[in-house]
Amino acid sequence: MLTGMRRFARTLRGRLLLVLIGATVAGLVAMGFASQLLLRNSLMDKLDGRLHEMSRPWVDDRHPPPMPDEKPGRGPNLPTDFRALFFTADGELWKVIGPTETDPGKPMLRHPGPEGRVITVPDGSGGADWRVLTETRSDGESVSLALSTGDVDLTLQWLLIIELVVGAIVVAVLAVVSMVTVRLGLRPLTRIEHTAHAIATGELDRRIADQDPSTETGRLGAALNTMLGRLVAALQQSEQSEHRLRRFVADASHELRTPLTSIRGFAELYRRSESPGEQDVRLMMSRIESEAVRMGDLVEDLLLLARLDRERTIDLVDLDLVPLARDVAGDARVRDTGREIELVVPRRSVRVLGDGPRLRQVLTNLMTNALVHTTPGAPVRVEVEHGAARDDVFAAGAAIEPGTPMGVVSLSDGGPGIPPEHARRIFDRFYRVDDGRERSEGGTGLGLAITAAIAEAHNGRVELTANPAGGSTFRLLIPLS
Repeated sequence: MLTGMRRFARTLRGRLLLVLIGATVAGLVAMGFASQLLLRNSLMDKLDGRLHEMSRPWVDDRHPPPMPDEKPGRGPNLPTDFRALFFTADGELWKVIGPTETDPGKPMLRHPGPEGRVITVPDGSGGADWRVLTETRSDGESVSLALSTGDVDLTLQWLLIIELVVGAIVVAVLAVVSMVTVRLGLRPLTRIEHTAHAIATGELDRRIADQDPSTETGRLGAALNTMLGRLVAALQQSEQSEHRLRRFVADASHELRTPLTSIRGFAELYRRSESPGEQDVRLMMSRIESEAVRMGDLVEDLLLLARLDRERTIDLVDLDLVPLARDVAGDARVRDTGREIELVVPRRSVRVLGDGPRLRQVLTNLMTNALVHTTPGAPVRVEVEHGAARDDVFAAGAAIEPGTPMGVVSLSDGGPGIPPEHARRIFDRFYRVDDGRERSEGGTGLGLAITAAIAEAHNGRVELTANPAGGSTFRLLIPLS
């Protein structure tokens, strides 16, 4: 029981209730004390006023009306709550008017009090105190008039009882109402607590529902939902990055191991040959050299991606995309003389902020893919234009709002196209549409990843979409200067 109360007192609901009830009790006590003090002073002032009014006949040397004749068997019975005590000029009490058989109380006063000042005197029989006013008559005698404070004390006692009863009722009602109100008011916090506990146990898709933005708890819930969404997105992104890193390390290890295995194989073959001919030696050395070059290209691509991931390693200048596209198309015609390479350029220049060598590398990578991964003789179209980002494509690079004006270079081929299940990952490192490990065409699987990284370094991106001819269209988007 005691432990449960202590636990409740440590909760927010318990602290709110204790503070509210404590403040209420303190306010009721202060109000009761003030009302008792003010009422007592008021009643005492009225008693003192009555004493002064009663003393006027003696102050003016007038005598009050004579006492009625005493009846047989009965003493004097004044119909009043006053007491009158008469003292001689020497200060001796010689007469008291007012006590009766049913009310024998009188002030314990053996000598006259200070003249003209009201004092409080205890009762001679242990009853309520008396308020006493003493006046001196012209003959030297003194009269002390007294009024009992019993009625004042009784009134204050009843007031205290009423305050205690009413205060207890008010505190009880306030405690019940406050408990219900606090419970209803803190219900959103309870839901937040349950949601947080569920998320902590692994339910990352839980959210705080029914939040009213006009309340503090509603705004807190909305902020927590936003924070949870970002945390979950960050966790998912971290998991995806970890998965990509593991795949990258595995693929890089495999790609580096393949040429190393070939080099080691040819070296072992040469070592085991007793008398290899000159032609065999040349063949083995040529293969070793080609594998070493391939491994060097792979390492260079990996280093380039690492630099692009770490920091921007490009020099942005104002340049025209048209000459770059014309040079790449001309190189492709020389490389594959039997293929139709169409170049479409606008009448005016398309100027962007870019790094010329890096953009040439991007366009060369895209052109190489078009020449290598399509059937011989399939046409390739290169087009330069002012365009905008699209939202219905597979893209990699910087996030660009659809409709943003950009400088665009498109490369469209007439090949078989890329299925959607592969297009989603086409820009991943070491990803190939063909999962076979044969590398007769010399690709490393890093070309499109490098292309996307360079585009992102320019605050641009690369988009992939299918074209009406059934092939693929890669669009390079670079911000205009």
